[in-house]
Amino acid sequence: MDKSAFSVASPGRLWEISAENTHDWAFIPDPLQEAWDISPHLWTLLLQAREELARLDGVGRYMPNYNLLLRPLQRREALRSSSLEGTYATPQQLLLFEIEPRQPKSASDPVNSWQEVWNYNKALELALDLLKSRPLSLSLIKDIHFTLLSGVRGFQRDPGNFRRTQVHIGSDRRFIPPPPHEVMPSLYDLEKFIHREKSLEPLLLCFMVHYQFETIHPFLDGNGRVGRLLLSVMIYQYCNLSRPWLYLSAFFDKYKNEYIDLLFAVSTSGDWESWFSFCLRGTIEQSKDALKRFDRLLSLRKRYMELLNQGGGNIRLNQLIEYLFESPAITIPQFADMCGIHYNTARADIERLLEANILTESDMQARPRIYFASEILDIAYSD
Repeated sequence: MDKSAFSVASPGRLWEISAENTHDWAFIPDPLQEAWDISPHLWTLLLQAREELARLDGVGRYMPNYNLLLRPLQRREALRSSSLEGTYATPQQLLLFEIEPRQPKSASDPVNSWQEVWNYNKALELALDLLKSRPLSLSLIKDIHFTLLSGVRGFQRDPGNFRRTQVHIGSDRRFIPPPPHEVMPSLYDLEKFIHREKSLEPLLLCFMVHYQFETIHPFLDGNGRVGRLLLSVMIYQYCNLSRPWLYLSAFFDKYKNEYIDLLFAVSTSGDWESWFSFCLRGTIEQSKDALKRFDRLLSLRKRYMELLNQGGGNIRLNQLIEYLFESPAITIPQFADMCGIHYNTARADIERLLEANILTESDMQARPRIYFASEILDIAYSD
């Protein structure tokens, strides 16, 4: 790591280490500060971010079926956070894996990637469930990490345990996190900071914790995904949202180089202003994006219901439409089991939705056949 890149304004200190038979430097962040003088520019962005987030929460708070928006947002977050780490899956592949989870047959089997993305979704749901009875803590973070890496390619990377060896970021060791003996002290400081009474703006607090977590890099693998997952649940908790509506991985993925460079700039020169500004821009953009998707989904749902009513719909088809907006993939046996009906009855209902162009049969090699609601998929997951 280039020692000369770090100025006197750096919020941490350098520690000499041995790495790959040479001497190098690791960065140990200082404990986070608890007060900020917010610039006029940042105040403008902060007020706009608050407003857009409040609008999103206001719409979601009074929805009769909040999963209409929440489930697609969470799956999209799993896909985009994973893609930031080079793990790719399509929405269709993720939905297929949810219907029929299976073990990969080899290290090169694409099912590995599907399971990794699916694990992110499981870890997110676990975090939200645990926070109902436990505060955000190091033990909770370890539980999330264990779920994230269970049964996937990183399982040998000590899931659920903080690292005891040195790691580096980038093949050229552009950034080297704290040495092993400093990991736990840094994490204890972070945990104390999270729970200490302070007057920080909630959004800025969340962005600070995200930076600190990524800088400590406490696990051998999965740090980026765990850090972005924690950012989502912290914004939900500390901004008092009715549901966890805001996910920033799509924004971070879109501006990946800027995301990485700004995290690095905080470490090297204490440039918190640019980091906060970037994250607030993301909050504004993703809040607006979620609302646009929700409006389009509601309009599509209304059109589908009217279409079914004109053709003499039934309660089962209405149930199926509601289900598809939460999870836009279905098989005939799955639908039959869901409604407690015979296979042939379920097939006839599915065929009605095929004729109405609400469902299309997938060309994916799957048995039983899987049917996708393509228009819902496009609105919920496309860029």
